[in-house]
Amino acid sequence: MAKVELRDICKIYDGGVKAVDNANIVVEDREFVVLVGPSGCGKSTTLRMVAGLEDISGGELFIDGEKMNDVPPKDRNIAMVFQNYALYPHMSVYENMAFGLKIKKVPRDEIDRRVRETAGILDIEKFLDRKPRALSGGQRQRVAVGRAIVRNPKVFLFDEPLSNLDAKLRVQMRAELSGLHVRLNATMIYVTHDQVEAMTMADKIVVMKDGRVQQIGSPLHLYNHPCNKFVAGFIGSPPMNFLALTVRDKGGIALCGENCELRPVAPHADALKKYVDKDVFFGIRPENLTYNDGADGNFISARITVVEPLGADIHLWLMAGNQPLVARTGPQRQFKVGDTARFTADMEKAQLFDRETEKSILPC
Repeated sequence: MAKVELRDICKIYDGGVKAVDNANIVVEDREFVVLVGPSGCGKSTTLRMVAGLEDISGGELFIDGEKMNDVPPKDRNIAMVFQNYALYPHMSVYENMAFGLKIKKVPRDEIDRRVRETAGILDIEKFLDRKPRALSGGQRQRVAVGRAIVRNPKVFLFDEPLSNLDAKLRVQMRAELSGLHVRLNATMIYVTHDQVEAMTMADKIVVMKDGRVQQIGSPLHLYNHPCNKFVAGFIGSPPMNFLALTVRDKGGIALCGENCELRPVAPHADALKKYVDKDVFFGIRPENLTYNDGADGNFISARITVVEPLGADIHLWLMAGNQPLVARTGPQRQFKVGDTARFTADMEKAQLFDRETEKSILPC
């Protein structure tokens, strides 16, 4: 397998449109890295530059220590799995999986061994004689993955491979691809707009927005220590809540707003001293809001607008003044739309962001 390095990589289209802007990403040998972000953020373009399907406008790309900017795709020893599977409809599953090896003039016995061994790994042996049209979406996806595996590439590239599958099958295929990564011990780069896929599958996540890398880190690090408001709001489901609050000195630092007063923990209070009488964004995740009908301590008073029972959890959609919130709570208590309730925030888990730059006030 191989290490992949992107150094100040740029992609500029005709008209000066900058799709990727100075991306610096290192994918270590045998690492599973997920590029995640909203549509149009540049993640698929970045993947296609690694594959050689898009020219690199600036910067340098290295695979296994070798500069790849001008190396043709066929000579990069990578394999790509596409969103639409890209299977040949007139070929059988066996022929689809074997095609790339035939082009490389691999001996027939070796092709047969690799195809049948890979089909066994993916549990598609019984489909080898079928055409793609006779397969379900999940089975076609396995064939597309199998076609990549048989080539024994240095790097596997996945471009939103699960987006055409239904919700239940996506969950199943996520687990299968994660298990496959462990089994193959391979270097994988995976693109998705689904942050749940990123959180559950990745060793390392690269969050992108508007062509720029926002933050790189492990799933839990990004979840607990986002470097800006965008990352905080993109990672997590339901997403993080944000309240625009004013920092006040009330014999101690307090965050104040309509129907809301919160006392930050000591390290956070120290960071907020230079923001006294200024507004900041206060971030808190839904699971860190707790219903509290008492009058003492930190509080957010909010009106319940929607109650979503999800079995083990209930999602409460709230309005604190004119600012929306979501709280995740248990089913032990009954809540009614229109009621006003008090919530306590776990201030140890709170995030704070500069109102103008939207960068984190806390270390990240």
